[in-house]
Order: sequence, then structure tokens, then C-alpha cells
Amino acid sequence: MEVIICKTDDEMSRAAAEAVADVLNAKPNAVLGMATGSTPLGLYQQLVRMHKAGQLDFSQVTTFNLDEYVGLPVTHEQSYHRFMHENFFRHVNIPPQNVHIPSGTTRNYRAFCDWYEQRIRECGGIDVQILGIGSDGHIAFNEPASSLSSRTRLKTLAKSTIDDNARFFKSRDEVPIYAITMGVGTIMEARKILLLANGKKKADAVAQAVEGPVTSMITASALQMHPDATVYIDHEAAGKLKMREYYDWVKEKKPEAPRV
Repeated sequence: MEVIICKTDDEMSRAAAEAVADVLNAKPNAVLGMATGSTPLGLYQQLVRMHKAGQLDFSQVTTFNLDEYVGLPVTHEQSYHRFMHENFFRHVNIPPQNVHIPSGTTRNYRAFCDWYEQRIRECGGIDVQILGIGSDGHIAFNEPASSLSSRTRLKTLAKSTIDDNARFFKSRDEVPIYAITMGVGTIMEARKILLLANGKKKADAVAQAVEGPVTSMITASALQMHPDATVYIDHEAAGKLKMREYYDWVKEKKPEAPRV
């Protein structure tokens, strides 16, 4: 796992966007795993900027989103369908048929989740998976105690997650209790993983995910076992890292490192 500590959110977003761009430039038909929320928003804005500048073409790209609330129609202002459309898809040239987001209104969740896993395999697997991290260390909606080999499934949200997401709704009572989410096992099969985090509220979760034991209580800690995972964080999110000085040293010396 590589940890890149950035001075600002903008620097973090730019660095992560450049990593995504490197993959797309090498593989124009790459499969991207997408995350929602405020943290990856800057990354998406950078990718849109590159696209509008003629630096990135998304015409062959396929996407799979991590999750979606159960019970919200695609038109709901807090649905992840709407978030992705407003903040990313309508600004780039990904063919609509190549966009995959879990359905929060399907009548057969088990069958849909099985289909989602199958569709990912049919598309060749995910090349780059973008992730955020919850304040309790979860990735996607894989709450504490989720199996580290879990697949796409229906998941009951923890009270802490509902509390964290209540700010996006008119009241806490409006936050859905269930979601469809990719499992930790599904996420770990991505060839490359980029996790972004910012702010003091994420410092404990980042420290446990990066430097703590691998445990289902902190599902992001599973990324320690991934062969190509990079964590992009700002100074505040890095506040609890014990090895912070080393991560800064590695970042400083990386341009001079011998080429492999």
C-alpha cells in the first residue's frame, strides 16, 4: 500500500485524477469502479476538466458504481444515480449503456446482485476502483463486521453511517436503512485501487485502515492485502498516522527511485 499525503484537497484530487488518467491513456476501454460522496467529487471534477481540455476520451470506458440506497428512485435528489449523472456522467462521453449503478428499486435484490457480479466479470473486471472511507473505517457500504470475502449484496446500514449521511437529507428519519453494495471481496478483485480521504474526522479511520490490523471491524484495512492500492489523503486525514514521516520521505524520493 502506498500512502500519498497532499497539502490540500485540490492537490489530492489532482494526484488521484492523474492516476486514473494514466490507466485510461494506456487502456482506453478501461473499466472504472466509481464511488459517490463529497470526497471523490474533486477527483471527478479533475477528470471532467481533462476531458473538456481534450486530454481524456471516455468513449470506450465502462463504469460500475459501488452502491446505491434501497428505496430511492433514480430521480431522487440523494440517489447515487442522480449524483453520478449530475457530477460526472453528463459532463463526459461515456456511452449510457456502459454505465452500471446498482438499482435501489429492483423487486428481486438477490437476483440483481448476482447479475451485477456477473456483469463485472463479463466486462473483464474492474481496472481502477475509486473509494472513500467512512468514519468507522468502512468502504462502500461494507459496515464493521462485514465479511472480507463478501460479494455484492443487500446490506443493513449501521447507525453511525445513517448519522453521517443524515446531513444530506432533510432529517435523519429520511436516510434509507438499506443499500445494495459491492462486497469487500468484489472490491479487492480490482486491479488497482485508489482510496481518498480528507479532514480530521477521517484521521482515526485512515490510521486504522493503513496501519492497524486487517480486520472485518475496519473493512478498509483489507486494502493492506491488495497488490496495488494507493491512499490519497490531506494533512488533516494523515494526523493519526505513526509512519507519516516515512510516507512523506517516500513521496519526496520517489522521482529519484531506480526505474523497475
